Amino acid sequence: MPNRMLTWGLSAGGHDAAIAVVQDQTVVFAAHAERYSRIKNDPNLNDDLIGAAMDYGSPDVMVWHERPWLAKTREIWAAQWAAVMRPSVEQQLHALGLSDLPWVTVSHHHSHAAGAYYTSGFHNAAVLVVDAMGEWDTTTLWRGRGTRLTRVGGRRYPQSLGLFYSAMTRRCGFKPNEEEYIMMGLAALGDPHRLLRRMMADIIEITPWWPFYRCRFNLHRGCDWWLPAETNTADIAAAAQWIYTEVMRCLSSWAKIKAGSSNLVLCGGGALNCVTNSVIAKSGLWEQIWIMPNPGDAGNSLGAALAHLGQPVTWPGPYLGTKIQGAYPVTRGLETLQSAQLVGIANGPAEWGPRALGNRSLLGDPRLHNIQQLLNRAKKREPFRPFAPVILAEQAGDCFELLQVDHSYMQYVVRCKQPQQYPGIVHVDGTSRIQTVTAAQHAGLYQLLQQWHAATGCAMLVNTSLNVKGQPLVNSEHDAMAFQQAYGITVHCRD
Repeated sequence: MPNRMLTWGLSAGGHDAAIAVVQDQTVVFAAHAERYSRIKNDPNLNDDLIGAAMDYGSPDVMVWHERPWLAKTREIWAAQWAAVMRPSVEQQLHALGLSDLPWVTVSHHHSHAAGAYYTSGFHNAAVLVVDAMGEWDTTTLWRGRGTRLTRVGGRRYPQSLGLFYSAMTRRCGFKPNEEEYIMMGLAALGDPHRLLRRMMADIIEITPWWPFYRCRFNLHRGCDWWLPAETNTADIAAAAQWIYTEVMRCLSSWAKIKAGSSNLVLCGGGALNCVTNSVIAKSGLWEQIWIMPNPGDAGNSLGAALAHLGQPVTWPGPYLGTKIQGAYPVTRGLETLQSAQLVGIANGPAEWGPRALGNRSLLGDPRLHNIQQLLNRAKKREPFRPFAPVILAEQAGDCFELLQVDHSYMQYVVRCKQPQQYPGIVHVDGTSRIQTVTAAQHAGLYQLLQQWHAATGCAMLVNTSLNVKGQPLVNSEHDAMAFQQAYGITVHCRD
């Protein structure tokens, strides 16, 4: 038999480190460092993650997710001396026992674009990358044609839409580069117009030309000084969300013209903003949209490998991490749901990406009037935080105003048709960030939903991640049992 080509993609050094393993043109493994170290958003690779990747064999080549020397030039320019003094790639690989293996580098935004485009299944696409920064790039547009990715244009540091959103996250009292999704949820409670003019006058301008924004100063330093007497953080969040969405809407319209495609690929950390994604989907400009379930920096592990390989892979789905063996706990999960209202599920390969999609999930009854309060207390989260539903795909249209997109990965918000019936999954604006499931995508979760539907007449469950705030998702069976013991919620690993 011919030798198998093993390519590792490595993303580390910034935040949310990860490894992906590609065997020939098949993705066989991908996981976050935090799941093994138990350090939320761990920026460093670790021995346990390396060991899990080594189970597939020693790599023929490792691909680093950025050009380290180019990133250093930006750090020196910005006087980020702590970052400049971080260990080099060579030093990091040596500490992990990988220094004898061959490695190469690709650029950060090329990693984002390649990971998203080569998993999309599209033969042509406009590929829009928006993040805080990668080396010097902050916003880039790429044209995908066949196997070729061509850069069309870009915006450079310190001009950054991602840094704007992170700075406003910090101004609202949340942790930048980690809790932007909390600010997105808070925005629904605020008035987007009360502070809008002031924010655009002081912090960021929307322009009529590419790339449609201009930051008035380097937002990498934050903007904690802005309106110190203003305590209504919901209004701050709402204004920031409005600006972010408007700029992204303009960027996507421009992308269609410049790339000459009816398919859009969104990537970078900015693609995790499901409110903005929904506005773009509703624009009617795009026949198809693809957002990889892990579009942020951890996703660049796969992106780096694919940028190096320069060819598409068949997307295997997001279940790519550490595997907990055994039959999916359909019967036991249903019994616990009916008796205890909440159940944890830890089974099969862990999800790759920030969202639990059935294999490391905490499930509940969306019809309960107090389910949000119950879950937010259990997970130690802010009381305004909404929860997502997972629903049988064939029933989703009866409950939600679906968009013409793939709703499998909680990447869009849609309006609930009967919000009073499902208070557990509806935000204050009447929307829900849904996950649809078919038997082909996840047979066990689909069967659990079918049996829940037969028993209750309800085709959906609340689906949130099996963790508490500030901790990574449960990874192993040991983690699952520790979670059960610590928080008193039954967790099933198998039937």
